[in-house]
Formats: sequence, structure tokens, C-alpha cells
Amino acid sequence: MFGFGKSNKKSEWEDFENEALPHLESLYRTARWHVGNETEAEDLVQETFAQALSSFHRYERGTNCRAWLMKIMENLSHKRWRKLGQLKLVADTEEKIAETIAFEPPTPQNITDQEILTALEKIPPQFRKIVVMTDVEEFAYREVADILQIPIGTVMSRLHRGRKLLRAELAVYAKNYGIDDAEEASNY
Repeated sequence: MFGFGKSNKKSEWEDFENEALPHLESLYRTARWHVGNETEAEDLVQETFAQALSSFHRYERGTNCRAWLMKIMENLSHKRWRKLGQLKLVADTEEKIAETIAFEPPTPQNITDQEILTALEKIPPQFRKIVVMTDVEEFAYREVADILQIPIGTVMSRLHRGRKLLRAELAVYAKNYGIDDAEEASNY
């Protein structure tokens, strides 16, 4: 059923458990950011692990299993978007957003985790995805580029812009705490 021979089915399953299952929580966190709700994230992770299990004979042991799983999840996510017809391509989106950002405020130090999560949800998905993968999940730029199948320069550009947008969102919370941009900037 999953591409395992009868003689090594148990061994393959044990290898899968040891290599892939420890990354379940990390994949769920990332899926939650990708799709925006718990139920769809759970479905995406379940599909990812089903696909990974059926393709595990192609996985090269000793390589980065988490990146391999993320790549599978990203491919499944793209398929879902195409099926739903929700993928909308807009020309020059990144450049238009970059032009609207005039000031790059420093990141405030006194805000809560919930405020950070709320601010992160406000930035556009193409930037949020890169920020989450690099800053939260700690993937290297090259790994993110491979997972998303985009050039490494695009990863770096989107990360820069995503962080800039996030700092701008967080500056609003800083003002609520009475932290002035100039005061905060002097701390750097």
C-alpha cells in the first residue's frame, strides 16, 4: 500500500517514525501559518505525512528530513490553492509594497507574544511565509529557496521586506506602551 516490500515493511515504518514523526509539531506550526486555520492545517499536515510515508522509499536517509517534509507540504499546499482557484497572481506586488514603506522602525522590546502573532498575521502571506520559515522555524535561506522553489535572492528580498513590514506593525504596539521610535532607535 505504501510502497514497502513485505520483508522490510516494519523496518521502513520504524525508519519513518524515527526520521519524520519528530517534525510533526514543526510542520503543523508552519501549516497553521500557511492556511490560516487549525482544521485546514491539520488536513495539510495529514496529507503531507501520508504523501511522505508513501514516498519514504525515495527519501535519502541522513539528509534534512524536516526540509524534505516541508517541500512535500509546500507542493501539496500549491496543489490545494490551484484546485480552489484561489491563487491570484498580481504583477509587481513586492515592488508596490516596498514603495509604500517609507520608515523602518526598530523592533520594540516590551511587546507580548500575542501582539507579535497578531502583527505577523497582518503582513502579506508571501512575506509572512518567509519570515516564519527563517525566523521561527530557523531554515537557512537555501533551504527556504529549495522548499518554495524560488531563487535565494527572492527569499532574501521577501525576508527583508517581511521583517520591515513586521517592524512597522510592531511599532504601533510600541506606541501603545509609550515607547517613542526615536527613544527605541537610540537603544540600537
